[in-house]
Amino acid sequence: MAVVQLDTEDHQPENGFVSPDSTSGLLTRIDGSILPFLGGFGKYQKQLIVLTWIPALFIGFSQYSDNFLLAQPNNTCIQPLGNLTNQTTSHSSLLDGPKNISARPAHIYANRSYSAQYAVHNETANMQCSCSEWTFELHTGLVQNVVTKWSLVCDSAWKVHIAKFSLLVGSIFGYLTFGILADWFGRHPVLIISVLFMLVFGLTVAFSVNVPMFSTLRFFEGFCLAGITLSLYVLRIELCLPGLRFSMTMVASFVVLGGQLLMPGMAYLCRDWQVLQAVIICPLLLMLSYIWIFPESLRWLLATQQYCRSKWIMGHIAKKNQVNMELDTDNILTELQRALQKKPKKTCIVKMVGTRNLWKNIVVLCVNSLTGYGIHHCFARSMMDPEAQETTMFHNFYADYYTMAGIALASCMALCPAVGLMGRRGGLLMFMIITALASLLQLGLLNLLGKYSGHLNIGTLNKNFSIAFSIIGMFSSQAVSNLSIFFCAEITPTVIRGGGLGLVLASAGFGMLTAPIMELHNQKGYFLHHIIFACCTLICIICILLLPETRFQPLPETLADGESYTRQSLLPPRKPGEQRLLLAQSESSRDYTRVHDTPLHEGGTNCPTQTSGTY
Repeated sequence: MAVVQLDTEDHQPENGFVSPDSTSGLLTRIDGSILPFLGGFGKYQKQLIVLTWIPALFIGFSQYSDNFLLAQPNNTCIQPLGNLTNQTTSHSSLLDGPKNISARPAHIYANRSYSAQYAVHNETANMQCSCSEWTFELHTGLVQNVVTKWSLVCDSAWKVHIAKFSLLVGSIFGYLTFGILADWFGRHPVLIISVLFMLVFGLTVAFSVNVPMFSTLRFFEGFCLAGITLSLYVLRIELCLPGLRFSMTMVASFVVLGGQLLMPGMAYLCRDWQVLQAVIICPLLLMLSYIWIFPESLRWLLATQQYCRSKWIMGHIAKKNQVNMELDTDNILTELQRALQKKPKKTCIVKMVGTRNLWKNIVVLCVNSLTGYGIHHCFARSMMDPEAQETTMFHNFYADYYTMAGIALASCMALCPAVGLMGRRGGLLMFMIITALASLLQLGLLNLLGKYSGHLNIGTLNKNFSIAFSIIGMFSSQAVSNLSIFFCAEITPTVIRGGGLGLVLASAGFGMLTAPIMELHNQKGYFLHHIIFACCTLICIICILLLPETRFQPLPETLADGESYTRQSLLPPRKPGEQRLLLAQSESSRDYTRVHDTPLHEGGTNCPTQTSGTY
């Protein structure tokens, strides 16, 4: 019978695309068997985790260095052009005032090179730019930075935005490139190579002789910084047991924020931007010792069937944790010995397109990270008062800077209990809903209040509401971005975790890139920009419901493991052990007893009217 033949044939996997991995047994159960056999989260693993936290401080220095190296100062013309001396003198009251061009930190996302009077007095602004020599006053603790060294104001202000582009664009390309390399050559080589080139390009930035050289070197600095960030993130995730992954990652996030908080003090002590750049990069020399101290990821070696190297590292870890490997009750070493002859089997991120569920999960998280960082700029811009002479919220660099840092710190602190109570998917959904509500209320309610502010005298109330919604939106969008990155690292299988994490980090970089783009256009189209990202938040809320929950789950090792992660119901079962059916019970009670009577070669040619006939 044809039915018997079907039962004996090899069936395709349920997803229709990815074939299950032929490797089975204890060597694929890393969280459940291998790591507990080696002492679990022992002393050696704890030491390695600490070694991934220390460079996070230096990463924080580099990520927030733009706020100081490229901060716009107050500038005053002391040597006008000869043919415009008389005209410029008539406007000396504007040029001499301390509020002529407001000093605004780089993270507040506005074009500080244009005068605050530009929209009102275009002619006056043009005369202010007709100058051959300037005096500058920085408010960032530095005496000189890139802007003051090469007078990047007025007609040269666009070069500042190019310098900002260079670091972000370099980071985007770095995440994509090093993510693939980390899956192909390993996490350890990517980390060491990134550190070596970061030292070369980072220190060379301090000796730049012009803006093109500075921007080019900053591109490569961002490229190498991305490799360090990505490799450390993956190594940290792959060292931990399921219950510790999130807490260990959040500690690293707090260390990065510590770097952000310490940057103003470092700038004040260094005084010059070249010294500051060298001080930021030089501590990375300590990471050269990781060549001997830090081993390759055991999880990646086992997932790619590099069992010879795995055997040596397992012995090293067991020795450090003082574990007796002779007490091998599960016969892990016996299975490892039998598998030594297998050839390595590496996978590239492009294999993701051959999956049914995995690629959707990664795309959803990429969109979430892009939206989170993109709309963060919209909320930050909404905190500014466009009608005031000052373009910063508190009219002080340090107040603005530490306000942003405080919001980021509060966001990370709120993530810990939220994820602990609701899991990864529930926490991400909650913060995305808060972001969407803050955005929609700011766009809708505040514009409605603005129409009646003249009649009801609620102008101050409108401004306060705008600041409140902006703070809430920045708080929640920061949480969305951080959790999306971590969520992707858990969902993506070990064989392509570097590439998957590189995609979501690159998407986050594109979201950050919207800030200097808006600056370059002098905030034109800002309202439409906010509307687009507000719509993206609504799409993300729906898509988050399609994600699986990974809390307390072992990390997937192969593509087949990644496909096995399916979406669970948000609501718990009604009774213990009860599963919610996707189809109604009545749908599964139909009688299909006569299906076997139809031969396979005739089933496709029979007419619907002949289904009840006898063969």
